[in-house]
This record gives sequence, structure tokens and C-alpha cells, in this order.
Amino acid sequence: MNLRQLFLQHVAQTSAFPLMLEIDSAQGMYLHNKEGKAYLDLIAGIGVSCLGHKHPAVVEAIKTQADRYLHTLVYGEFVLAPQVQLAELLARQLPDSLESVYFVNSGTEATEGAMKLAKRYTGRTEIISCKKAYHGSTQGAASLMWPKDFTQAFHPLLPGISHIEYNCEWCLQDITSQTAAVVVETVQGEWGVRPPTEGYLKKLRQRCTEVGALLIFDEIQAGYGRTGTLFAFEQYDVVPDILLLAKGMGGGMPIGAFIASREVMLALSDKPILGHITTFGGHPVSCAAGLATLQTLLSTDYIQQVKQKEALFLELLKHPGIREVRSAGLWMAVEMIDFDFIQAVIKRCLQAGLLTDWFLFNDRSLRIAPPLIITEEEIRWACEVILDAVEHTFKDRGLTRWDVLH
Repeated sequence: MNLRQLFLQHVAQTSAFPLMLEIDSAQGMYLHNKEGKAYLDLIAGIGVSCLGHKHPAVVEAIKTQADRYLHTLVYGEFVLAPQVQLAELLARQLPDSLESVYFVNSGTEATEGAMKLAKRYTGRTEIISCKKAYHGSTQGAASLMWPKDFTQAFHPLLPGISHIEYNCEWCLQDITSQTAAVVVETVQGEWGVRPPTEGYLKKLRQRCTEVGALLIFDEIQAGYGRTGTLFAFEQYDVVPDILLLAKGMGGGMPIGAFIASREVMLALSDKPILGHITTFGGHPVSCAAGLATLQTLLSTDYIQQVKQKEALFLELLKHPGIREVRSAGLWMAVEMIDFDFIQAVIKRCLQAGLLTDWFLFNDRSLRIAPPLIITEEEIRWACEVILDAVEHTFKDRGLTRWDVLH
């Protein structure tokens, strides 16, 4: 049996139609199959490879740490330099109230830890999240998800969860003195890149403060320069009580974190002790990679280039088959006609050597979230490929401009 057949037989499947690209190597902006064909990666492993694939600084940090030690003991017991150095550098980039970092392995684990922390600190049980938000797939994080299309088969999930509409100021009255926390994406991702409306996050912050609920910002996708600042919330003059990070944090290695004040975080260390524990969270190699990633972002102008690169995408992505392009930095949703149209475009792009994707709660939009290192030349080529795929799909389906508008 070949590798693809073994993949289908022995690797657990998450859908009936995996992309089935057999990856042999990766470097910078490109993935390569075993025949040597290059694919420009326009989604960065869903926001993970913010510095591209195999960034030299990240690879060197991994090798250096691997030569020193790997796993030692469960998280939080030993003083490990990679953890301490990354936590300290993160804290220096954040407001003073976000000083205590709890390292985990993924975004969903960050969500789970933050939910427990909010309940423990406030003594309350209700948690509110926004509709059409995605915070992870484990049972607690999945409980935050609405609609229930992706969760109904696994019910009952966690009780005490309520949902409000994102950007709905009237809905903020649902946040009460019974609410432990409100979990919200600074920019909604899987609904197809929906930034907050003017003043919404400030009013959300005010309401949480009024009733004593903790405000949790999920920047698992929005963080690490994706929207044009290191953290998206910096653009809205609002500070959360807890910040969730992952994806781009490790430059390609698995790592996540939830960050709060020391006062709040100490709630997990008492009554009971070991209120939240993880064996592999804060793995030294992942933390070393995370440190190299953050140092690189801070010492280069990749983040400062985001808005300029975003503008170029927006300038070029124009076609009757494109209804709208929503963006937040180098994170875009190119809305088209329907799921079948998007799938045809993705397939044509893949044939041309361009890797794209769609969104969990918006299957009529094309996902664009490339590594921040993408060049102007690569943006122009990617847009040419997308537009060509849209044009062919447009014609193949016999569509007119009128069809798109209606």
C-alpha cells in the first residue's frame, strides 16, 4: 500500500474529503509534495506558521533546546528557562494586568483553562459566548459553540452556557451578576472575519466590569501580528481580564496560553491545589520555538507591513464573482456565491499550486491568512490564481453578474 492508502486506513479522518496533499518538505511560503511541486501556502496552517515554514530562527531554537533537555516534569513544578523567558517577554508586550502566563498545548486547552479560572475566581457558573464563534473542539470549548451543527451529535455538553450576538450592544444586558465570564473573539474568525463595530468592545468591557464578570479575549487566530498589531485588542483600547493565545505563538510548534493577572491566576493554585494541571503544557522545545517566534516578530517589520499587504490584496481581489472581501490585516474572507462555487475555486487554486481554504461557519467565503512573510510579488501571483479560478468557475456555471448580485 502507498502512503496515501495507509493514511486513509490508519490515520483518523475528520471529513469525507481530505485534501490528500502528500507533503514531503516545506520552506518559507511553500509546501512541496514528493514530486517536488510547490504550493504557495495562503492559510499558514490555519494561522499557525506566522513566520512561514521552517523559519531559521525557530528551527535553530528547536535544535538548541532539544540538545539541552526535553520533557522534565508536569508543568509548573520546575524552573525551566524557555518557559520563564517566553512568559517574561510576553508580559513585557502586554498591559500590566496581564502578567501571569499559563502555558498549554493548544488553543482549545487555553479556552478550557480560562473557563475553569473564571469559575474559580468569581465563584459563578454561567459563561457567555458569541454565536458563530469558534473556541475549540473539546467538550467545554465546544459548549461555547452556536449554532449546534458541529456539536449536537455530542450533547449533552457543559451546562450554564449562554450565547449572544457578536456586535449586538443590546445583547449586553444578558451579561449579569450571575455571569462568570464572557468569551469573545476580538475579531470573529470562523464566521468569515468579522471585526468589532465601533465602540462595541468598549461597551462590552464596561458591562463586564459593572457586573463583575471577567472578560476573556480569544486571540488564538487574531494574535501574533495577524491583524496588524501584535495583539488585535491593542487597536481597540480595551484590555481583557484573560487573554487566549495559540496558533502563531509557536512558529509551527504546538503551544498555547491563557494569560491573566497574578491575583486572578493564583485562584488555580489553592482550594484545591493543582486546580488546573497539564503534563506537556509549556514543553521546553515549544517554548523555545515560541520565544524565537516572538523575538523575530519584535525585531523585524513583518507586523508593520501587514496593513500595506492587506491593502494590496483588497486592491487586486475584484471580480463579478466576488461579492465582498472582509479583512482584518492579513486575514481575509473572500465571499462568493455558495459552497460549491468555493470548492471549485479551491480545487482550481490547488491545481495551480495555491493552497486556500474556507471557514467553519461561512462556507461561501475563501480563507486568506498567509504567513506574514509573504511578499508583494507572491500576493500578486496568488491573486492572479484566485481570479483565474473564479473566472473559470464563473463561466463553467454559466453565471452572469446579475446572478451574483441576486
